[in-house]
Amino acid sequence: MKTTSPPPLPAGPLEQPDEVYRKSLTDMQYAVARLKHTEPSFTGAYWNHWDKGQYNCICCNTPLFHSDHKFDAGCGWPSYFQALDNHNVKELPDHSHGMTRTEILCGQCNAHLGHVFTDGPAPTGLRYCVNSASVRFESE
Repeated sequence: MKTTSPPPLPAGPLEQPDEVYRKSLTDMQYAVARLKHTEPSFTGAYWNHWDKGQYNCICCNTPLFHSDHKFDAGCGWPSYFQALDNHNVKELPDHSHGMTRTEILCGQCNAHLGHVFTDGPAPTGLRYCVNSASVRFESE
């Protein structure tokens, strides 16, 4: 099985000026990826999407997750038990909304992806809970 990969990325963040994101993203994509909002559960394009392929960052096309690592967590958002490359998904403490969670961001452009939890399946025990608006699917 052959996958199409985006061109290699230069080292370091690929953040663009805000005006670039405002012009290139939908309102929902911008709100989620750049302002750290959350799309309503069971509404995103990929929560119940099971085609083979990879999910790339909506802002910079960095490869983030593969369909082989996707599972139905029943939460209404796409969920994965591992990232394609740990360097492409970074984690930060998130103490917003009166909770303590771990936010996940694109390691290249800092787009907000969602959160990671420790209630996922084997082999990792992780659940990367991702907003559909933060990713773009690339079919195999």
